[in-house]
Amino acid sequence: MAIRRIKQILQSHPSSDGDGVKIQRIHGFDNALFSPFLMLDELKSDNPNDYIGGFPSHPHRGIETLTYMLQGHFQHKDHMGNTGELRNGGAQWMSAGRGVIHSEMPIMSDGKLHGFQLWVNLPAAKKMLPAQYHDFQPEEITEKAFNTQNLIRVIAGDLTIKGETLTGPLQQTGVPTTIADWQAGSGETFASCLNPDFQAMLYVYKGEIEVEGTTVIAGQMAILDQGEGLALSSLKDSGVLLLSGIPINEPVVHYGPFVMNTMDEINQTIQDYQNGTLIDD
Repeated sequence: MAIRRIKQILQSHPSSDGDGVKIQRIHGFDNALFSPFLMLDELKSDNPNDYIGGFPSHPHRGIETLTYMLQGHFQHKDHMGNTGELRNGGAQWMSAGRGVIHSEMPIMSDGKLHGFQLWVNLPAAKKMLPAQYHDFQPEEITEKAFNTQNLIRVIAGDLTIKGETLTGPLQQTGVPTTIADWQAGSGETFASCLNPDFQAMLYVYKGEIEVEGTTVIAGQMAILDQGEGLALSSLKDSGVLLLSGIPINEPVVHYGPFVMNTMDEINQTIQDYQNGTLIDD
């Protein structure tokens, strides 16, 4: 089995979004190795001033979003009438399709907020489908503990470990993906199979890990080369997001909350939003 090695390391950078929410961001709109993913934001603070404004009502078209909270809550409301409030360890998925208008408001828990929002591209054939939403509370996330210091949580898709396939609750992404969270103490290891057709990357949100002799520290994204397997070692108490999926080999045109394939489609999207026809009635 060919074990994947690191091809590129990207450093997250401070940014802000919504109503002044402070985040650490990595994006790959112009990086084919990032596909099918577009952007990852990490929200981490124990200061309400960093996030209290949240993300007031705003539109999207052409993408999916996956929000995953380690600590704290996020309340989602959208034009379809969905309201979802995550608890610690939960996730919520939204496919904007042809259009959605929603808000996301963070709620601190025990003095802290720590979570992520991942943008996933949609292929052209699915960009104009009706919007969808689903949330997954923490008890719905598939977990396997190898010991008290080594835990994998599978949020989307399937992950095979030593012949056992773990299936996450989210299965209806626009292209096949596997999204998981590995939480490990210092000196722990993790190994799994990965679909060789998937592109894969690792975001270290805590600690420090080693991938086939290369070290990745907190705040870095490691893009992996092709292969059939994954082998990780934790050098400190660590947390790692595994993001993998089928690449979408199509043009990416990004304008604010919209991601389409051509500038003409972006212009039409802006016109639809201004005319009030972005969303299905």
